[in-house]
Amino acid sequence: MTVYADNPITHPEDDDLGWAAPAGQFARQILKLDATAGAVVGVLGAWGSGKTSFINLARPEFQKAGAPVLDFNPWMFSGTQQLVELFFSELSAQLRMRPDLVNLGESLADYGEALSGLGWLPLVGTWMERVRFALEIIRAASKHRKHGVGETRVKVEKALQGLTRPILIILDDIDRLTGSEIRDIFRLVRLTASFPNLIYITAFDRYRVEEALAEQGISGRDYLEKILQFAIDLPPIPQFVLSQQVASSLNNALTDIEKTGPFQQDVWPDIFSEIVLPLIRNMRDVRRYAAAINATVNALDGQVALADALGLEAIRVFLPDVFIKLHHSVDALTSTEHMGLAPRRNSPELTKRVEDLIQTGRQHTDIVRAMIGRLFPAALRHIGNTTYTDNSKATWLKERRVAHKDILGFYLERVAGEGLQSFTDAERAWTLFGDRDLLDRYLRSLDRTRLQDVIASFEIYQDEFTTEHAVPAATVLLNLQPDIPERQRNMFELDSRFTVTRVVLRLLRAVKEPDATDRAVRTILPELKSLSSKLELIRLVGHRENVGHKLISENAAAALERLWRDEVRTAPVKQLLKERDIGAILFSAKREADPSETALTVPELPELTIAVLRSARTEVRSQSLNSRAVRRSARLQWDALIDLYGNEAILRQRIEQLETTQLEDDRDLIELAQRYLSGWRPSRFDED
Repeated sequence: MTVYADNPITHPEDDDLGWAAPAGQFARQILKLDATAGAVVGVLGAWGSGKTSFINLARPEFQKAGAPVLDFNPWMFSGTQQLVELFFSELSAQLRMRPDLVNLGESLADYGEALSGLGWLPLVGTWMERVRFALEIIRAASKHRKHGVGETRVKVEKALQGLTRPILIILDDIDRLTGSEIRDIFRLVRLTASFPNLIYITAFDRYRVEEALAEQGISGRDYLEKILQFAIDLPPIPQFVLSQQVASSLNNALTDIEKTGPFQQDVWPDIFSEIVLPLIRNMRDVRRYAAAINATVNALDGQVALADALGLEAIRVFLPDVFIKLHHSVDALTSTEHMGLAPRRNSPELTKRVEDLIQTGRQHTDIVRAMIGRLFPAALRHIGNTTYTDNSKATWLKERRVAHKDILGFYLERVAGEGLQSFTDAERAWTLFGDRDLLDRYLRSLDRTRLQDVIASFEIYQDEFTTEHAVPAATVLLNLQPDIPERQRNMFELDSRFTVTRVVLRLLRAVKEPDATDRAVRTILPELKSLSSKLELIRLVGHRENVGHKLISENAAAALERLWRDEVRTAPVKQLLKERDIGAILFSAKREADPSETALTVPELPELTIAVLRSARTEVRSQSLNSRAVRRSARLQWDALIDLYGNEAILRQRIEQLETTQLEDDRDLIELAQRYLSGWRPSRFDED
């Protein structure tokens, strides 16, 4: 038995929606396009509608026709410059893996290098003005280069014109990027779409992309109409088909579970129709739900009624805000009317919890009400006239219904993330974003080696970030960042610091107003435990070029920076030694100081000197053509070290003092520093 994860299908035999035929027709239509001047097509649909699966079902037709298919993952880049470099390097690398396209791959790499050196495109003006201006830049640059962009482009065009079949470039998940990243992707497509025999297949949510592209009087829809030769809109899946798929997936997910729990056939149709099915929109939801059911029912070991577990899992997966409040609403949901001379009165506090639970459902309040009515009938006394007495508890306990407090408690304790991977961990953590203590406790309970992947997954929820999430979640993540272990990365993988700041940036953007953001930042800063985390936050919201995102006023940012530098100058050495990026902290505090501030001096202590050298150590990574091996070479940020200490003579003195200390673990680092003192400097091709 296989439980399918939240992944697109890759094989025609997994096509449960009958999309293989239209996908094949779509592929044949693409192959018939006149691609002498390039082409761009689109596969359009909402998130989770099956765009990637549809493209995968079209691939056999491309393979049958012998058309090369290249994939580019837009999540690999951050910023326009990196997009250009990664785009051409990734495509050229894929082309070089095909013997008949090696030369084309090299030409494309040359073109990417030439183009990325032009500073890319201007950031103002309408889209058409930007493209025209970009072409003017290219023409001007070619006059000043012996082998400029224009000549390199001609070389690429000739190589492409000689192909007997077009090359297909698939750009998927575009709609999951930020607005600026979406605009960067389409600028790149617009600029290169005229290459002969090059066909882009783009997949995205039309409304998300149109919103990102719209600016200065030109609608995003008009822009797409100018760039797309044709597009296919994936239709929504009919409700009866979804119903069949859910039933089939549940059956598959439960097949190998020995103890699924008692199943009340008479309650399941209502739970399914009123709770489960209304929350499922597409096949991705079906797979997510089925995977969650398999893990949870296995963990419950038959101690909870199956229909109840199926209903609560739908709430957990699709309404996590509601689900997290179940932990604080157990009494409100399960306490019954007392039989006797003195009936138990409704507690205003319990009633408030039930009402709050319903309101948390927002546009799904009807589903939450259905959950209460079908799974927690005792709670109906808080929102209606139906009451249940203590006598009902015995029945609920016997049937293992979650309406009984003990059964609900067992379900909630056993379901907490067992056996799930990073995405499920992120899904659970997301429900805690408004509670700093719970979020911090949960993330620190995870395997530290998986934290970076879990945090990166939070970006999936960025459109749901609110002001209430900003302070608690950003505080937790920035405090957690220094504890995330660095790991060996490939050439293009983002480091943990960047992973954290991307999420924090999106949290703070949800605050929207500069004054409110300023207040949020000033609330977060005193709670941060490291100077480096404070600096990351201040830079993120500030106005420094290529670093700040201008989320607060320039004066407010400058004031925060000055307060931070004051804190660095007065920090005891014991605190400084705890900082992982001590060199960057001291260097920033000295370089960015106002002339009116007290000059920063670095204490003359061997343990501090070696800590600064450690933080100044960098690694150059390189790869040879036709090789996946990554070479790593140690370097020191030597010029920054000289600036920090004032001159090379003082730096030499501090390093020479290390010779008298017992620092065997750092012997290689000290020897590297001595090489710099002897006059050695790394050249571009020096890998020793």
